Amino acid sequence: MSIEREIFYQKIAQTTSSPIGVEVVRAEGCYMYTPEGKPYLDLISGVAVSNVGHCHPKVVEAVQEQAAKYMHLMVYGEYVQSPQVQYADLLTSLLPDSLNNIYYVNSGSEAVEGALKLAKRFTGRSEIIHTYNAYHGSTHGAISLMGNEEFRYAFRPLLPDTRAIRFNNFDDLQLITSRTACVILDPLQSENGLVVPDNNYLQQLRQRCTEVGALLIFDEVQTAFARTGTMFYFQQSVTPDILVLAKAMGGGMPIGAFVSSKEIMNTLTYNPILGHITTFGGHPVSCAAALASLRVIMDNELCVAAEEKGKRFEDALKGHTRLKAVRRKGLFLACDLEDEQTYWKLLERFLDNGLVTDSFLYKLNSFRIAPPLIITDEEVDDAIQLIIKSLNSI
Repeated sequence: MSIEREIFYQKIAQTTSSPIGVEVVRAEGCYMYTPEGKPYLDLISGVAVSNVGHCHPKVVEAVQEQAAKYMHLMVYGEYVQSPQVQYADLLTSLLPDSLNNIYYVNSGSEAVEGALKLAKRFTGRSEIIHTYNAYHGSTHGAISLMGNEEFRYAFRPLLPDTRAIRFNNFDDLQLITSRTACVILDPLQSENGLVVPDNNYLQQLRQRCTEVGALLIFDEVQTAFARTGTMFYFQQSVTPDILVLAKAMGGGMPIGAFVSSKEIMNTLTYNPILGHITTFGGHPVSCAAALASLRVIMDNELCVAAEEKGKRFEDALKGHTRLKAVRRKGLFLACDLEDEQTYWKLLERFLDNGLVTDSFLYKLNSFRIAPPLIITDEEVDDAIQLIIKSLNSI
């Protein structure tokens, strides 16, 4: 065991009893490399982060240039900082007019926390509605909205006045009432194994929220930035009142945001002032990386690439006898196996064959395919061959 590996297991807090433990010394494009030079093809983009690949030259250049100019200056919102301004201008130009104001934070969980506070502040209401089998982060507020009791019972008491409804259940929409501050959901249920909203479900949800004056929050931490074939998944359905972003936003650097209208967001400035505050949110280096990443996505038409390459995976895998089902949106696939035990066997084969993948939080018999959007056709074909080789060996 290497010294660094030993320190990893002894002194870095773990979240499971058996971490994967692959030691990485370099990453580039769609690949990660061990000290021995073994390549691993990343089929999950660091879990929805590396949409433009690992160490994209444009992102690295932006990070280096900004780090040489200035890094942290002052708590968020006090100084005019060019990377923040440029990114906000470009991002909002891609969004509907009602999503014209951005609040920078550090992560998806914090973006969710800020969005919940904003909804309660704007509406003056307390009830928060979420969906079963949802995942919005691991902070106390976010875990209060986790749609599975197994992951939250040990941390109770949690945020009060929350209610879960069933995703895709039209009857449950009547539980949204005039005391509801907001409804938060991931409009494509990622951690439930890629559950797509039924026809007209999001439209009826939008209508119900508007009727009772509740704000609609879409958590697009996993689905934004071209992953599903459009820049944001909501562009395939309806517009939320608040949009939550993170993960792929920074091109590999830590950053998140919640986006709303100037009218709604302005309520954080009074009664009380500092309605939400963060020291490192909108860090100039992270914003510079985010700006470079977004330009790469736009310049290379990665929305189109996501759809084309996702279909290549789907067409090649959907008939395999070991797969019970394949679901897809853009370059985001869920592949169902017979049971959870089969998944764990397959994971070992994947690692042996130099593939990195993962299951879903609430669907442990399914593995995800969501490689960097810059993956080439040749790399797609290589990945397909290795996936089939691994499936055939279990």
